[in-house]
Amino acid sequence: MTEPFKPVWAVGLMTGTVLDGNIDVALLKTDGVTVEAFGAYTLAPYSSETRALLEETLAVARKWNFDGPEPEIFRQAENVLTRAQSEAVRNLVEAEGMTMSDIGIVGFHGQSVLHRAPQKGRIGDTRQLGDGALMHNLLGCKVAYDFRTADVRAGGQGAPLSAGYHQALLRRLDTSGKTAVLNLGGVANVTSWDGGDCLIAFDTGPANAPLNDFMKQNGLGEMDRDGALALSGTVDEARLSKLLEHPYLAAAYPKSLDRFDFTAAMADGLDPATGAATLTAFTASAVGKALDLLPSRPDRLVVCGGGRRNPAIMQMLQSRAGVEPVAAEKVGWRGDAIEAECFAFLAVRALRGLPISFPATTGVPAPMTGGKIV
Repeated sequence: MTEPFKPVWAVGLMTGTVLDGNIDVALLKTDGVTVEAFGAYTLAPYSSETRALLEETLAVARKWNFDGPEPEIFRQAENVLTRAQSEAVRNLVEAEGMTMSDIGIVGFHGQSVLHRAPQKGRIGDTRQLGDGALMHNLLGCKVAYDFRTADVRAGGQGAPLSAGYHQALLRRLDTSGKTAVLNLGGVANVTSWDGGDCLIAFDTGPANAPLNDFMKQNGLGEMDRDGALALSGTVDEARLSKLLEHPYLAAAYPKSLDRFDFTAAMADGLDPATGAATLTAFTASAVGKALDLLPSRPDRLVVCGGGRRNPAIMQMLQSRAGVEPVAAEKVGWRGDAIEAECFAFLAVRALRGLPISFPATTGVPAPMTGGKIV
């Protein structure tokens, strides 16, 4: 008989494609099925040099587009970000009065520089920069990394991977199927679980990325803080209804998006307030269309990710998606920490050989493990 697996402390790392310049670092005690305890969480800022290097790397990656040898800048960026993230892990662990020997594993997502969903007759591709072996050498503990490649090679979307962790959180909150989880990062994704075998997750459409880019292009800062600009504007309903005809929104799941599949160009020609309102309405309306695809429509969404702080998005989820949005904190979750916690959780699942992706979350033929372990 196998020994029951004891929960371990794991550290999860995440840096999103929005490149806000921060590394999310979270401690989680878990056996990879349930969550025993939430540990510390912090945002560790990259240096301005590292952030500039990563922005340049993302631009180069888009030009490369999986064609030919990898750009030289990838190696440089990978080394720099691995060292920065290793330091962030050690700092958090030591600040908690722990040592690296107390940590069972680190879940190192790395920086996504390009993600291409599979299409008919063409397998997808994905690239996250992160040197797991280097991190292991720097920290001296087990590291799980490269979580998406195996799924993509098997014909899956490689995303979203958060469904298994959302399920673990819902296990403690609501197993009726009436509550789903919405993550609003650069892209938006939803997780629906009926309390039984039916776990579904997919990208609904854009979240903050087009709006953030629109703000930057108009010289209005990094984001629409507090949704103020969108709330001051009026949605261009004709433009919105045209945008909502996009075939992705009606396509069957599983499905996933790249950060640049929906861009700020959706608001081309609109003044800033109208543009911000219309992009925000598009995000919320796309969520509504996604909920219509589910076997049963949830009554409420627990919202995590940066978008939950935007009152315009939250209001429009109610009015345009026809669902009650609740910020993660209202149910005792840490909305900013969830993505990092997720990779701590997935690292422990990888350690145990448990699946991290499923047919109705990424489209793989069967539940499958993922992540390389050093």
